[in-house]
Amino acid sequence: MTISPLAGKPAPTELLVDVPKLLAAYVDLRPDPAIPVQRVAFGTSGHRGISFERSFNEWHVLAISQAICEYRQSKGIDGPLYLGIDTHALSQPAFESTLEVLAGNGVETMIATGGEFTPTPAVSHAILVHNRGRRGRLADGIVITPSHNPPDSGGFKYNPPNGGPADTDVTGWVQERANALLASRLKAVRRMPYAQARRAASTHPHDFLNAYVGDLGKMVDFDTIRGAGIRMGVDPLGGAGVHYWAPIAERYQLDLTVLGEDVDPTFAFMTADWDGKIRMDPSSSFAMRRLIDLKDRYDIAFACDTDHDRHGIVTRGAGLLPPNHYLSVLIDYLFRHRPQWAGDAAVGKTVVSTALIDRVAKRLGRKLFEVPVGFKWFVDGLFDGSLGFGGEESAGASFLRRDGAVWTTDKDGIVPALLAAEIAARTGRDPGERYRELVRELGEPVADRIEAPATAEQKTRLAKLSPQQVCSTELAGEKIESVLDHAPGNHAAVGGIKVTSANGWFAARPSGTEDIYKIYAESFKDKSHLQSLLHEAQSIVDNALAAK
Repeated sequence: MTISPLAGKPAPTELLVDVPKLLAAYVDLRPDPAIPVQRVAFGTSGHRGISFERSFNEWHVLAISQAICEYRQSKGIDGPLYLGIDTHALSQPAFESTLEVLAGNGVETMIATGGEFTPTPAVSHAILVHNRGRRGRLADGIVITPSHNPPDSGGFKYNPPNGGPADTDVTGWVQERANALLASRLKAVRRMPYAQARRAASTHPHDFLNAYVGDLGKMVDFDTIRGAGIRMGVDPLGGAGVHYWAPIAERYQLDLTVLGEDVDPTFAFMTADWDGKIRMDPSSSFAMRRLIDLKDRYDIAFACDTDHDRHGIVTRGAGLLPPNHYLSVLIDYLFRHRPQWAGDAAVGKTVVSTALIDRVAKRLGRKLFEVPVGFKWFVDGLFDGSLGFGGEESAGASFLRRDGAVWTTDKDGIVPALLAAEIAARTGRDPGERYRELVRELGEPVADRIEAPATAEQKTRLAKLSPQQVCSTELAGEKIESVLDHAPGNHAAVGGIKVTSANGWFAARPSGTEDIYKIYAESFKDKSHLQSLLHEAQSIVDNALAAK
């Protein structure tokens, strides 16, 4: 990757999105469903797009919302729908469009009390709490968020009654129906004016904040944190959990400082990411510059992305921990300090997460459940308790309550952030120090990732790579042990390929949300070996993309 000269620096004024123009484009521009990039398309985290590019506009949201209403009816889902929203500029008009359709279809809709923003985990938590012990009147939810994507982005996610991200059988149905509605110029969309929708008998307030915050003691040992006097700092990055942290500190009497509660749809307070764009990514050292610079003031500091389903952990000695480092520490800690979890509860990871997790799981005597990229693959296991933990390399994770019951089946950035303080309080060593202990015992990996532009055709070609296209028997000087196009945990297609040897691996796959492909590589030897892995991986990908 070419690092922009703006990376890690305050975003210049000319980089800021023109919010009035963005909102006008949301209403004024109409997508053409005959153009592929303007159609509804659900990736690994819902439908995302930009109103200027006609990929996230009012018509998209109206069509998707109507399709979800029809899907619910077809499946007999007749309980309340919990509707959440983050702080991106396009989220508010998308929220209004969505509510107009939900009310127009008579769907009982729960919206945040006082117009509060709503983190993704608070929506998943609300769905599961409502559905606990029920067989009928099951709830589901929608979260309007493009996650950590730039300020000009919009996003829309659907969570069915299992509380997690919808699987492809659901999103495929919704996507097909939504595109048919677009093609018919929204002829079958039922809606009512927003002011009327807010007053509709089917629209109700729900206190997401206090319901979620009040239950956090079932996840985190606050007594131990408080007793150890851990000093914490949190940067909400102007996201949906911005007003959650002060109530958490007050309720559980924590020494927790909130670094800024401002909400600015331009996100002008951010430092630019690696490519010079504003991106609220808590796993990026460039985007997290503000918090990293303050690390010596706290025992533990952390941040979450815009919908608070990803975490970033900062320690005095290590600075910002790479997601794979903290996931490894978190798994090692949780399975040692949650005695009420089932003895056969497995460790869930994606195929592109660090192999250090494999070594941690083996030492713990826990089964490893390795799946393709996408948190949806962990939903069933977290729901029934067969997975104690599910995590992915992009700093997303969720796990069971302290008593072994389900917490959320979608990613939760808030709880892993607070767990960093519990780890420090209980063990006397922060997560950065715990990671150094782990790698001294199990070996230290070095990893990198390459991203490059790819057309839709190239992405399709890469997704269909097969083991037969890897002709070599060696990878960076070692015998190839496996070539996978299906994940070993659930045998689902990985949408690319993963090649492993005794001390290294690489995986290549197209992005589900951007016009790029990604190559991940990791070595348990050294940086030279890592570069060899990346070089050979690049050759394999180049050959695949050049094939006719």
